[in-house]
Order: sequence, then structure tokens, then C-alpha cells
Amino acid sequence: MKKTSSLGLKCILLLLSLLLLIGCQKNSSATSDNTTIRVASLKGPTTIGLVNLMDEASREECEHSYEFTIYTQGSDIMVAMAAGDIDIGLVPANVAAVMNNKVEGGVAVIDINTLGVLYCVSGDDSIHSISDLSGKTVYTTGQGSTPEYTIRYLLAQNGVTDCSLEFKSEATEVAAFLAEDPSGVAILPQPFVTAALTQNQELKIAFSLDDEWNKVNTDCRMVTGVTVVRKDFLENHKELVNAFIKDHEASTKKVSEDLEGTAALVVQQGIIAKEPIALVAIGNCNVCCIHGKELRKTLEGYLKVLYEQDSKSVGGSLPPDEFYYVGK
Repeated sequence: MKKTSSLGLKCILLLLSLLLLIGCQKNSSATSDNTTIRVASLKGPTTIGLVNLMDEASREECEHSYEFTIYTQGSDIMVAMAAGDIDIGLVPANVAAVMNNKVEGGVAVIDINTLGVLYCVSGDDSIHSISDLSGKTVYTTGQGSTPEYTIRYLLAQNGVTDCSLEFKSEATEVAAFLAEDPSGVAILPQPFVTAALTQNQELKIAFSLDDEWNKVNTDCRMVTGVTVVRKDFLENHKELVNAFIKDHEASTKKVSEDLEGTAALVVQQGIIAKEPIALVAIGNCNVCCIHGKELRKTLEGYLKVLYEQDSKSVGGSLPPDEFYYVGK
């Protein structure tokens, strides 16, 4: 009887050992993926939250392998992702939706990396809100993209019908206009706002478009940049995608914890020309890493506003549920 019990116990222990071994092998295969994650970002605020991770990767201090490329146009990232040359891309919010429509659900958004970065700048002391733009000519950039749709939405919500928008191709052109006429009115993104204020003492920030948005829309936030992943990469390397989100969040957190170090890295990457400007601008860039359920709640409402302004702004239709990667 004792021999039978002893034999049964040995069998149970052997079975448990085998199950444990199988479990370890599964965990090992899930976390030992040594695929290099190819990440593309834009030369601007959307990359600020990424620079600390880029620095760690360059010093081989990351658990996973990364390869980073900085572009100047969101459309170039779209092309590279469609060709399979990029796995993860940091792009304007509406570009992500357009990309998803063009490649028939080929991408998923995994986090929001930047909220509102647009500010009204002028030497005119009478301007304090969107309503004060009535009868004014406003110089800005981003015709046919999120800056234009955001500005027009806010003007409409405030009943302003007589504000004229003059579009320039580059933010530097708008800054040059303000340098010649500080009494003019412009809407610029960071870090160009800080650069303009540094160069001209007569200029000031009249208001933040993010603040104006929050006055008229409590259902969602204004979103500048998001991070997307190719669907096939997500399906084949889900653990790596989850790891990137974790690393991105840690990198973003370090922006506020080590502002001086981050500013130096931002200059090193060519995002902002000078450290003094970077030190001031970074705090006004609304850098973040919003993921999970909050990601969908924040982004879905914003894209709906853009869609109602012009359906083409999001590629003709709103993204489906599968567009939002909210779980692990």
C-alpha cells in the first residue's frame, strides 16, 4: 500500500515538473523575442517623449532591440509602414486614421503621445480667447490638416464667423511675419511659440487652444500625436509591442523627472535648436503616454470632431473598434 502511494506521489511530482517546464518554455518564448523594433517618429513634439528611450537604446541599455528613424512628414511614415519598413510610428492623430483606411485596417493605435500643442501668439493685448479673434486675420500653418480643423471647430463653437485664416507652409514663415509685425495674430505649435517669444519681447501667449477646447468640449481632449503599430507586427510580436508601450511610458515620465537631460537630448536629436528654448518649450508640449481604455475614450471623441468637420480629415470614415489596441 505504501509502495503504491509512493509511486503515485512520484508520478504526480513528475507531472507537475513537466507542466512547470512547459510553462517556463512558453514564458521564455514569449519574452525572448529578439526581433529589432523599428520605430519612426516626426521631428517635433511627438518625439520628445521618446528621446530618453532613444538614448538608452543607443547605449544598449534596453532589454529589447530598437532602431529609430526621425522623419519630417507624417506621410513618409505612412509609406514606410505600408511597405513594411517600419513597425511602429509616431504620427499626427488624423494621419493614423487615414493610414488605417488606406491600408484597410492595417494599423492599430497603441498610445497617445502628445495632447494639444497649439497656442495663439500676439503682441495685441486685447486678445485672450478664441472669441477675441472676431474680425482678425490669423496666420497659421497646417492647411488641410488637424491645425486647420481644430481652429475652425473652435471658431464655430464660439460663434466667430468673421475671422480670416491665412495659411503658410512653414511655422518659420509665421514666426518671421510676427517678427516684422508683433501686433499681428498667429497660431503656432510648440516649440515655435517659445522660439518666437524668445526672439521678440513684444510677443506673448494670448491663449492655449487646448484650454479653449476644454471650455467647449468636455467629452474628449485635443490630440496632436499618436503611436501606431502595423497589425501584422502586433499579431506576431504582441509581447514586444507591450514592452514598447512600457518603455515609451517610462521615457515620457523621465521628461518631467529630468527636464535638463531631456532638453539636451531633444537638441541632440535636432528637434529643437537650442537648450534654453527646449527647457521652456518642453513643459508646454503636453507630452504624454496615454494607453489602454483611456486611449480610446480620448482619441475616439477627437477623431469624431474631425470627421464632422471634414470626413476626408480621417480618411473618409471613422476607424472601427479594432483600430484601438487597449488590452494586453
